[in-house]
Amino acid sequence: MKTVYTCIAITLTILLSTDATLAQSFPTMDASPMDLAMARADRNTPPVARVIYSRPSKKGREIFGELVPYDQVWRTGANEATELTLYKPMLFGDTKLDPGTYTLYTIPKKDEWVIIINGDTNVWGSYSYKKEKDIARMTVETRNAAAPTESLSMVFRPENDGTTLMIGWDSTYVEIPFKSI
Repeated sequence: MKTVYTCIAITLTILLSTDATLAQSFPTMDASPMDLAMARADRNTPPVARVIYSRPSKKGREIFGELVPYDQVWRTGANEATELTLYKPMLFGDTKLDPGTYTLYTIPKKDEWVIIINGDTNVWGSYSYKKEKDIARMTVETRNAAAPTESLSMVFRPENDGTTLMIGWDSTYVEIPFKSI
């Protein structure tokens, strides 16, 4: 009888421990999770543009001029550089951008940002930034947000003649116009 109980105990141990060894092990949430924003005239229309970026958080830190230095190329987020996809031809300042995927870099300054559309895609950070791959640049003024934003945020605002990408973090935001052709 003791042998039967021992066999049952061993069988149950093996069956119960197999579940634990086969369970998936997922990584914890990234400190700067990836997000995306889509530009559409309304919910029932095809997209005009999309931006994919990682969202770092303020966490009590001084952002612009400290964590994100002034006058240096920034990936405009965390981890991989921010990716901009256009689904139709758009004007960025005086430059016609064809449909496709680009990298969106910025150079933050106290009162303005330089917005860079770059053709080198699938890059991590701004460490491998190549100015010769720039397709277009535009300077936009910084604005004071009505309330601070804890995590870097991006959203498209529909316009009659295109869309405006709004990028905000902490108490600063910028507006980047893209005009329909």
